[in-house]
Formats: sequence, C-alpha cells, structure tokens
Amino acid sequence: MEYFVTGTDTEVGKTLVTASLLHALRGRGETAVGLKPVASGAERRPEGLRNEDGQALLAASSTGFSYEQINPLVLEPAIAPHIAARDVGRELSVSRLLSGITPRPQADYHLIEGVGGWRVPLNDHETMEDLALAIGAPVILVVALRLGCLSHALLTADRIRAVGLPLTGWVATEPQPGQSRLDENFQTLECHLDAPCLGRLDHTPSPKPEKLADRFDITRL
Repeated sequence: MEYFVTGTDTEVGKTLVTASLLHALRGRGETAVGLKPVASGAERRPEGLRNEDGQALLAASSTGFSYEQINPLVLEPAIAPHIAARDVGRELSVSRLLSGITPRPQADYHLIEGVGGWRVPLNDHETMEDLALAIGAPVILVVALRLGCLSHALLTADRIRAVGLPLTGWVATEPQPGQSRLDENFQTLECHLDAPCLGRLDHTPSPKPEKLADRFDITRL
C-alpha cells in the first residue's frame, strides 16, 4: 500500500506524522518505509548531504534501507526546492523525482512525503500536485492547528479531490504552543473536511515518533 503525505503548509509536522505512522505500522507487524523524493536544506557530512527529515524517516522505517533509498535527491540550500535546485545548477521534474523512488523499496507500506504544501512548485510548469498525481496514491493531509488553518485545510482537501485523488484522512498537529481555540478549530475541521481524522498530536517539546505511534487510528490504512 502507498500513501502520499502532504500538508497545508511547510512546518506543519509532515515528517513527524509520517515517522509516527511508520512506527505505528511496524508495531502492527508490517514492514514500512518512508520516502522523501526531494528535500531541501541539508548538512554536508563525510557520507554526503543529509537532510533532517530524510534522516528521521530512515530512523522510523523498517531496517535494511539506505539513506539514498529514502531521500534520493537532497539539495543543500534551505529554501523552496525549485529555487534550491536552480541555485545548485540542477533541475527538478516529476519524471526525475519518480525515477528516484522507482522501483520502490520492498515493503508492505510506502509513505511518500511531499515538500511544503500541496502545490509547491518543482519548476516553471510542474508542482508537487503533479508528482502526487503521477504516483496516484491516496492522500493523507497534515493540518497544523493555528490561525488560518481552516481555510488552508478546506482548500487543500477540495483541490486533492478535484484532481481525482482520494483523501484517506487527515491528521491534526500543534507545532506551536499557545494557539487559541484549538478544540473549536479541530471540531470545525472534523465537521467540514469530510474525511476521517487519523490522529491528533498535541504540542510536545522534542517529540519522538516512536512515543506517538499510539495516537493514530491505522485501521483505516
């Protein structure tokens, strides 16, 4: 099974959700791997460029995979991927990103994490939406409970359905503490998103995905 994990914006907790879901699936006895076709923002290490999100997915995935399988294309500048690629003299395209994760590593579940929000550009003509369409997997939407989240979530969900992809479910996160009216925003999303909530992650300093696996209802996956 494959799922494409997207968010209403950047820094909404996509990687934390993806890693936690991987732990939940592994706890059920499944083999599961998280894939990040492209990541921007990386450190230079002796073994090569390494992105924090890619490393988190590798740590949460079943054993036996390499970093290059998890995150085949990593860009050093910590900016939008199409700009980062341009800065280092490379080009992004759907076909290139697909080739990096094809064939898929052998596993029962593949969770493929996008970059930023649903329509982050890859180049002058393609966006992450085009990659999701090429993959064709059901979508999991990560929503950060903060001011503006209601419109962002509903617009993203509407667009996912409009292009013909199923919205399997959504996950609520609280990346920033002290946000007001969280429960009311959550209840509004439950009413309007027309998709099951797979889990809710309250704000936790230094969250560990393995500790959050029990926050999810993975019976729908």
